[in-house]
Amino acid sequence: MPDTKFGCLPTIIGTMPHTDPEAACSQILHYLKDIPAWPQLPGRSYKENMNVQFSEGFPGAVARDNGILIDRSLDLQTPLEKLYRAYLGNDISQFPVSPDYAAGLHTFLTIPNLSPLAVKGQITGPVTWGLTVTDNDGRPIMYDDILGDAVPKFLRLKAAWQEQELRRISPNTIIFVDEPYMASFGSVAMNLSKEKVVSLLDEVFGGVSGLKGVHCCGNTDWSVLLETSVDIVSFDAYNYAESLSLYSDDVKDFVSNAGAIAWGIVPNSEEALARESAASLKDRLEEAMAPFTRDGIRFRELLERGLLTPSCGLANMKEETATRALELLAELSEMIRKRYV
Repeated sequence: MPDTKFGCLPTIIGTMPHTDPEAACSQILHYLKDIPAWPQLPGRSYKENMNVQFSEGFPGAVARDNGILIDRSLDLQTPLEKLYRAYLGNDISQFPVSPDYAAGLHTFLTIPNLSPLAVKGQITGPVTWGLTVTDNDGRPIMYDDILGDAVPKFLRLKAAWQEQELRRISPNTIIFVDEPYMASFGSVAMNLSKEKVVSLLDEVFGGVSGLKGVHCCGNTDWSVLLETSVDIVSFDAYNYAESLSLYSDDVKDFVSNAGAIAWGIVPNSEEALARESAASLKDRLEEAMAPFTRDGIRFRELLERGLLTPSCGLANMKEETATRALELLAELSEMIRKRYV
């Protein structure tokens, strides 16, 4: 596993409330100099919705009602053949993300004179994408043998293309796979086995040569995600601090093998953010880490192999409140690093 000693440096999950990509990038680069991430801007266009954003080129994909439909009346065979040729030949140039779908990414890539320690990108995960995108009959395409098999291969190519582009900024890349649908794992809403989920995620991770992260902002069975080839596990430590501690043995093995945890400790709701300060969030972070130290993980190791993030994306905030969230995040990171790291 590549080096994951971040020492509680800050970064973000991805979404920002801005409609101007230059303004969003400016805010991120001001507060997150060491590990900036390109901003996803769903308020700018429905094409930056997390499922639509990475849909370009998928066989039969049609954007409708702010979502994606796979139209079976279209020719699927020809684009499927193109996808599999690209996959087998690792031809990532065939499946880029265009400026129309990711203005924040393309603006980010044009900013001169950046030299961060690492750079972060993100992509919707195969579980979430495959269970959210449906066909004409409203059936999630993950349950279709042909289309379901194509989903992780398609997203693998998208992730690899994105990582290639981000290397123009830094050779040290981090790609997060965002899996909010994993909060439904084990329920009637998600008929996928543990083995299937691991296989889907590892297929996408296989396209990433740098650090690989997975983000879920709700309760889930973390043992499933920890069984993949992931390097960084990202969770909502503000609202669901106990969710990861239920799997402390798995986390202990993960961290002992150089795995890192991204602690989503800065709230992404305006009401909660108004109640917090860097000092109060420091106390909350230490409380979230305490169960792991009681189970034998050294506190300093958690700090060394830790990132700090907001609890989830910031797109639902006002721009000025999102700025406050970034300000608190940077202030908290500096406070922790000065005291402990």
